[in-house]
Amino acid sequence: MGEITAPAAGADELVGRSPPIERLRAEIERIARHNINVLLEGESGTGKELVARLIHSQGPRSDKPFVGVNCAAIHESLLESELFGHEAGAFTGAARATLGFLRCADGGTVLLDEIGDMSGALQSKLLRVLEQREVIPVGSTQRIPVDIRVVAATHQDLLQAVADGAFRRDLYYRINVVRLYIPPLRERPEDVPLLAERFSRSIARLLKLPHRRISPAAMKILREHDWPGNVRELSNVIQRAYVLGSGLLIEPGDLPESLTDRGSSGKNGDFPTLDEQVCRHVRNALTQAGGVRTRAADMLGIDRTTLWRMIKRYDLRI
Repeated sequence: MGEITAPAAGADELVGRSPPIERLRAEIERIARHNINVLLEGESGTGKELVARLIHSQGPRSDKPFVGVNCAAIHESLLESELFGHEAGAFTGAARATLGFLRCADGGTVLLDEIGDMSGALQSKLLRVLEQREVIPVGSTQRIPVDIRVVAATHQDLLQAVADGAFRRDLYYRINVVRLYIPPLRERPEDVPLLAERFSRSIARLLKLPHRRISPAAMKILREHDWPGNVRELSNVIQRAYVLGSGLLIEPGDLPESLTDRGSSGKNGDFPTLDEQVCRHVRNALTQAGGVRTRAADMLGIDRTTLWRMIKRYDLRI
């Protein structure tokens, strides 16, 4: 939900040699040195937090805190105090005062991930922070100066949300000084082998297992998959292969059926089976919901128990 670090991210962490990634890498380098707010737009799992960390680590605030806040993961009733802090006794359970994420990021950078899920009331309060550069904790009237760089991120079309009245126009233009688009993995399939190999090595170190290379047959499946869960889904697939597979090669049999079934539907040609369609539909809902199962179940019009069974059946790990 909230994380405070002084990151040591390097430009080489943005893995890929495709034109979209080379373009993004150059844009980050140009933007980072200027003390301006940035809006990151892209699908869930594309690596928006990594890009935010790179902007911070390559900029003039790199020696100050980086604070990441997932606005969609914190209940609306708590998000205000988490962002702005609160005084002791401001509400039931507030036994002591807290600084809040914005003050913890003072001098540094705050990532407001999934800012499109923020309520209208909180949008107004955030706008005041950006305009007046001060925070008023919950339960207080004291105005406390803050100096932060804001990187906002969303998988939504914020401009459409503005047109629909769901997002404040003035706040949109405050955070959208520069907009960066993070390309989905399906738009850069040539980067899949590089990413898969990077994940294979890092997961081997994490799990203290021998490094496993990816066989040509398995790599062909990885390259042809459309990756609705993007880079996060690819990482999960490689991790699953390490946990459930064996030997020094990752083979097609070590990959989830949701990937390998695509190549085994010869009796229907290119026409997908109902099972394949359902699997893809559920996976897309989970991706759009940022992995929040309650929200995904609502989107699909089913209860959480039914969704849990489908996740288990199709081995979905978004």
